[in-house]
Amino acid sequence: MKRINQLGVLALLALTLGLGACSKKNAGADGDVAAADESMNVTDLGAGSTVPEMPPIYFAYDSFNLDSVAESTLMGHAAWLQNNPGLNIQVEGHCDERGTTEYNLALGDRRAASVRDFLVRQGVDGARLSTISYGEERPAVSGGSSESTWSRNRRSEFIIAQ
Repeated sequence: MKRINQLGVLALLALTLGLGACSKKNAGADGDVAAADESMNVTDLGAGSTVPEMPPIYFAYDSFNLDSVAESTLMGHAAWLQNNPGLNIQVEGHCDERGTTEYNLALGDRRAASVRDFLVRQGVDGARLSTISYGEERPAVSGGSSESTWSRNRRSEFIIAQ
């Protein structure tokens, strides 16, 4: 199912880019060609779709604190959200497989809240952001019990809400 969604997103991206290349550009009063709107119309993806312009935020083991890389990435996410005010986003909190189900659900909730709070501090309307925790239930990478696998599962992802 996830593979089908990924293929659909890729097909939509290709179609959007192809149509954008064929769009007519308007000349301004001084003769310059106006810059085309570079933002993708992700509302066409529908609720439940991952937002391609907002890659996941990764966390250290047993932590919900944002490091400098996460903060830098989130600054870009905040700018993108401010340029796309019609979208509501659900921030998902995820964990690796270590720890109890209850502990990981709570940690995932704190991760999602940490990301949401940072975006709000950057000027994103909090009413547009919801959070949910999946704990260890939706791994990005499964089948491995190594730091490489675990580090990719300790994340927050961004989904179109509604």
